[in-house]
This record gives sequence, C-alpha cells and structure tokens, in this order.
Amino acid sequence: MTFMLYQDFISTLALVTSIIGFAPQIYKTWQLKSANEISLLMIVNYLICSLAWILYALHDAISLVLYTNLLCLISAIILLIQKIIYAK
Repeated sequence: MTFMLYQDFISTLALVTSIIGFAPQIYKTWQLKSANEISLLMIVNYLICSLAWILYALHDAISLVLYTNLLCLISAIILLIQKIIYAK
C-alpha cells in the first residue's frame, strides 16, 4: 500500500469514527431534550481541537483531515447549542 493510500485510509477511518462518535450523542440529546450528562469542558475542547486541525489541514492542503474536522466542528457546535437550549 502506498503512503497516499495509507493516508487516505486513515483519514477516512477518522471521518467514519467521528460520525459514529458524535451522531448518537447528538440524537440522544435531541431525543431526551437534555444535555445535563454532557460536559461543557468536553464540548469546548472538541471545538478548539477541531479548529486547530482545520488550520493544520488548510496549511498543508490535506482535504480529508479538513473534512473530518469540519464535521467534528459542526457536531461540537450542535452539541453546544443543545447544551445551551436544554439547560435547566
């Protein structure tokens, strides 16, 4: 396997696991209309981490890393909005 194929495989795996990681939590939070069990610090950490990876991907022109972290950023923003809306 060439390096580029390996890199694409790893990036695609990261994209898929990001979807698997965030989608159920977003759905559960929406379904229960509660985000009490989600740490605000964790959400902020995901936001900062995703932004850092986006800047890295833009600098080095790595599209799959960019797409993965844009998805993570959007997911973290959705969770943050849910946390704010469903706060009691």
